[in-house]
Amino acid sequence: PFYLGKYEVTQEQWVTVMGSNPSYDDECGRTCPVESVSWEDAQEFIAALNRREGVTVYRLSTEAEWEYAARGRGRTGGCWHEPRIRPVGRKQPNGWGAYDMLGNVWEWTADWYGLYSAGPATNPRGPSAGVHRVHRGGTWITQTRSCRAARRGAGSPSARSSSIGFRLARTL
Repeated sequence: PFYLGKYEVTQEQWVTVMGSNPSYDDECGRTCPVESVSWEDAQEFIAALNRREGVTVYRLSTEAEWEYAARGRGRTGGCWHEPRIRPVGRKQPNGWGAYDMLGNVWEWTADWYGLYSAGPATNPRGPSAGVHRVHRGGTWITQTRSCRAARRGAGSPSARSSSIGFRLARTL
């Protein structure tokens, strides 16, 4: 059991926890998703948030958790495919009430990138090691057909891009 954030982590949330805004598009506003953060930066944010709250429950979702949440009871919600990022929560939510799962910014997940195993799987685990981390959901700069729940990408844990952010998961 887990919770997944209703929205991507915003620039305002990042500044509140970390003290500065790393986003390339800082003119978009405080309610836009934070971007230009690496997987490692997301881990630093999560550690700082857990310390701030006095808990150890916040984390990135696994790739399987992210996809389950994105599919939202068969209703994926609105997709952002615009010439730039947009404030969170402006499109329709999906069937679970999550916003912006598709498009706007890619979202880092906890998993290492690897090929899927053959055959069906329930709550599959990613590889235990690797070179790249998985990000999901497509982005504002990808073609509309690429903004879908099954879309996956990968990047170095230290890579930053103006099209990658993240969403918090919380262990119950």
